[in-house]
Amino acid sequence: MTSADFRIESSHPIASLLLPEPGAHQYFVSDRALAVSLAAKSTTQPTGQEIRVVHVPTGEVVFRKRDVSRNEHPDDL
Repeated sequence: MTSADFRIESSHPIASLLLPEPGAHQYFVSDRALAVSLAAKSTTQPTGQEIRVVHVPTGEVVFRKRDVSRNEHPDDL
């Protein structure tokens, strides 16, 4: 695998203390587990937008996350 096998991407800027240059729309990493972990710990600006991890050679989305605000959760019974 090359150093850019996985891309963390969003149509909105990605915010995370774990990523270099916060505010970019995409980051490339070599390890799937690392890419998914970083994406899972990240948010977007504005919050609530989707973050995906894509396997670059195939274009397959291997992880997808959308932050849901508290107002969008159904009431717990």
